[in-house]
Amino acid sequence: MIDKRRQREQPQINERIRFPQIRAISNDGEQLGIISPQEALRMAEEKGLDLVLVSDQANPPVCRIMDYGKYQFEQQKRAREAKKKQHTADVKEVKMRYKIDDHDYQVRVNNAQRFLKSGDKVKATITFRGREIQHSHLAHQLLERMANDLQEVGEVQQAPKREGRNMMMLLSPKK
Repeated sequence: MIDKRRQREQPQINERIRFPQIRAISNDGEQLGIISPQEALRMAEEKGLDLVLVSDQANPPVCRIMDYGKYQFEQQKRAREAKKKQHTADVKEVKMRYKIDDHDYQVRVNNAQRFLKSGDKVKATITFRGREIQHSHLAHQLLERMANDLQEVGEVQQAPKREGRNMMMLLSPKK
């Protein structure tokens, strides 16, 4: 079962191509016409290249004469480049208490701003201890103030809400 799956994953090259007729294309991109795979393979071997199945959906299937090792290298190189350009949006957390000092609050806002500019989401969390939970309205005001301070770089994805002994808000970067 695994061998069959591995065979399907590998492209059909050279002797693995099992069609009565194929449309052959040279390594320059020139059409060679509809010929037998054996003849196309002979032409490829004369040039020291491989015969690679490009499209088996076409009628007849399309094969190209090319350097398969070089082709594989180019495909891997493109995949690496595409992976480098990808950015996964992480959720960064900014924690504070509702009785936070102005300077400390500004540090949290600057951090959140930096996270949003780099394309990450920000989870602002306010933790309550003991009886502080009675003052949840102050925490709500603080989170609203933070949303206003960050409105040019981010937008509120989830409004402030209480979960147990915490109040949290989720901000996402503006497009």
